[in-house]
Amino acid sequence: MKITIAQLNYHIGNFEGNLQKMLHAISEHHTTTDIICFSELATCGYPPRDFLEFNDFISQSDDVIAKLCEASAAYDLAIVVGAPSTNPVIEGKDLYNSAYFIADGEVQYVQHKTLLPTYDIFDEYRYFEPATEWGIVEYKGHKIALTVCEDIWNIANENPLYVTCPLDEMMQYDPDFIINVSASPFSYKHPQMRKDIVRANVERYKIPLFYINHIGAQTEIIFDGGSLVGAPQVGIADELAYFEECIRTYELSDIKATTKANENSASKMDLIHDGLVLGLKDYFGKLGFKKAIIGLSGGIDSAVTTVLAVRALGAEHVRVVLMPSQFSSDHSVSDAEQLAQNLGIQYDIIPIKGMYDAYMKELEPLFEGRPFNVTEENLQARSRGVLLMAMSNKFGNIVLNTSNKSEAAVGYGTLYGDMCGGLSVIGDLYKMEVYALAEYMNKDYEVIPVNTITKPPSAELRPNQKDSDSLPDYEILDEILLHYIEGRKGPKEIIDMGYDEALVKRILRLVNINEFKRYQTAPTLRVSPKAFGMGRRMPIVAKYLS
Repeated sequence: MKITIAQLNYHIGNFEGNLQKMLHAISEHHTTTDIICFSELATCGYPPRDFLEFNDFISQSDDVIAKLCEASAAYDLAIVVGAPSTNPVIEGKDLYNSAYFIADGEVQYVQHKTLLPTYDIFDEYRYFEPATEWGIVEYKGHKIALTVCEDIWNIANENPLYVTCPLDEMMQYDPDFIINVSASPFSYKHPQMRKDIVRANVERYKIPLFYINHIGAQTEIIFDGGSLVGAPQVGIADELAYFEECIRTYELSDIKATTKANENSASKMDLIHDGLVLGLKDYFGKLGFKKAIIGLSGGIDSAVTTVLAVRALGAEHVRVVLMPSQFSSDHSVSDAEQLAQNLGIQYDIIPIKGMYDAYMKELEPLFEGRPFNVTEENLQARSRGVLLMAMSNKFGNIVLNTSNKSEAAVGYGTLYGDMCGGLSVIGDLYKMEVYALAEYMNKDYEVIPVNTITKPPSAELRPNQKDSDSLPDYEILDEILLHYIEGRKGPKEIIDMGYDEALVKRILRLVNINEFKRYQTAPTLRVSPKAFGMGRRMPIVAKYLS
């Protein structure tokens, strides 16, 4: 028996587009396979969120299933695909998250998802009813266990989140192999975690496992692909490409007998770079946007964001604006110009001193006698935001936000100024990770001017300003933020690790009191295990650590 994994890029709610992708894969591969497998909720895209509450949305998904039934008859093959299905009883949620097995023009079997993740970015129990029955499907003399994503993540019922192990339930029917349809979001740690889970499953059950994942980005969530074939003797027999559509066919008997493992090798920066490029590309492509505009300061954050935009969208679709103030250094302007020239992109220079002076003239009667402070700094940032949004409105370029995670965490950014934009590109990268990504971008040749990487970071909003005037060194700041945000450690735990007590309390307080700013920022491309946004839900009006 031959099984084909179709790792494709779906678009939420684009039923016709998703169907055509699947039909094209079927027409191209039907002569060389018995079963072609698509991923979790492939008919409608993942995560559909509250679209699932619309009857018409479910009806259109059902129409895709009907068309796939026709294709299975026309091409004489079986199709495995994820889709929402209606719960026929009154009790419980209206829908299941299901894996369909289609053959001979009909739905032969439907297995519902049992384990519904409701943590981090997941909220499946809001929409779906969990399965309470488990079986297998037989096709061409083979018994197949169908599973959906999370259902393979509770091995031997050891995951404390759940009380059922679906595959343990299915093993009583003695299946020959497992098919798992997944929508497994990307973080730089997740590819290894997936491989470990697949490896653990094939070690436990001693049968092959075919794991089909999405690729592509849906707003802030990125899917990296990396679909897997697990084999009893070697663990991982094959791993498909990251961040690319890929279709590959396997002979079941070969997988059972193989003694050769094949896994991708990619560094953290490989994954982050390629993930952000795909996230940008799909955000623009799926929304029908073409052009981006960025405020290019000569600093590291805007430089890295600009390089990512060019690699995702093409130089002809990226425009930058240099907006020096009276506090900007000459090298900041020259570094920004050099980067624009290196990338071959259009750039404009609009000094903001005139705008700033006009604001200050009008405010002078109100501010008389009061010293220069963050107010005047924010006026500069907001002047730049006004210019970028004006260019966006006039020319149709989408503003890209250049804030990093360290700044976003402690509120080191200006609402309606440097925090404006349609998408936060590097908002899930700590400052030291931004530096590492810049070095990665320069690994073959100098794209980002070396001076941009080596000079002390500064917002340049007052004379001789440096970030270190207001913040701890980023090496220390990032470590403490990582322990608090990703590690979910409280102040005592972090202090006990050897960090200065006053510093820890100050940083954690800054994180908490700036939650209101993060509620108003652009969606952030997620590359870490705990990103700001939908995966980290904190109250604004709270006293904890404030």
